[in-house]
Amino acid sequence: MANRSFWQGRPVFVTGGTGLLGGWLVSSLVDLGAEVVVLVRNCTARSMVTSTSIADRVSLVVGDLQDTALIRRTMTGYSVDTVFHLAAQAIVGKAATDPISTLEVNVRGTWNLLDASRQCGVKQVLVASSGKAYGSSPDVPYTENTPLQGRHPYDVSKSCADLISTMFALSCDLPVSIVRCANLFGGADMNFSRMIPDLIRATLRGEPFEIRSDGRSRRDFLYVRDAVEAYLSLAEALAGNRSFSGEAFNFGLERQIRLLDLVRTVLDLMGRSDLQPTIRNSVNGEIQDQYLCCERARKLLGWEPAYTLEQGLIETIAWYRAFFQADVAVPASALATA
Repeated sequence: MANRSFWQGRPVFVTGGTGLLGGWLVSSLVDLGAEVVVLVRNCTARSMVTSTSIADRVSLVVGDLQDTALIRRTMTGYSVDTVFHLAAQAIVGKAATDPISTLEVNVRGTWNLLDASRQCGVKQVLVASSGKAYGSSPDVPYTENTPLQGRHPYDVSKSCADLISTMFALSCDLPVSIVRCANLFGGADMNFSRMIPDLIRATLRGEPFEIRSDGRSRRDFLYVRDAVEAYLSLAEALAGNRSFSGEAFNFGLERQIRLLDLVRTVLDLMGRSDLQPTIRNSVNGEIQDQYLCCERARKLLGWEPAYTLEQGLIETIAWYRAFFQADVAVPASALATA
């Protein structure tokens, strides 16, 4: 569990606060008493941070990662100690059709953020990476020593951002650690191009879900609440041990599951096993198997996921039931109970 005394009154800067992980992380930081500054591109975006009372408890800065002067002013003005860099163009399909803008955000945005952190004397930086930074490798599960060999636009952008983060840690003495999570899921994910929220929405509507791939690829997942604890634990550890600077940590359930089996699990949990999914098999170039080894996090951080896949899915389903029944941007009751 997070150390409340560490976060109480601590000035924290979060990029990507309107995303799935960002919303839950900001909510936890606020509850822990941190002084949170959130960089957002659009204050009207439908998210946990901008659409609930959390917005009244944080400082919102509207701007872009590529606005170097704004990032520096923000860090200096708020005397930021800890940075969580979560902002990214994270849609794999969009990266494939628009690789340059993805590289601009994910690579250039990362070096802007890290250089501003260096110049402003930030004490800890955590950079959100992904298991996709490893690209495709026949050796699974991926460990932190697996070579970074992304080939497709999104994977390459994360591989590059990780290498840049390591460079700043080793060459610029910036205390930065890299977080590589398995596929995240949870309530308040407004990106319905992602599989789990789209699947839950379709099922609530009584519609068969369309699997874009052949359904046979295997993935690892992680509930967003466990991901939040991972980030908080690593930030605290980095503050007490600079040897973690320049290091990457994997976080996941270490459970490989076929996407078709994941769909059937959700349908069973929602009592709609009668809705048989449609397999479109229209995705090309998808990596067949991706899952992580999290031994380093267990050994060095004492981190373990608190939720099984099924427990996380049950809470996620409950959140979306409340969301669609309430017919509002983000129901406060669901945030409190999901």
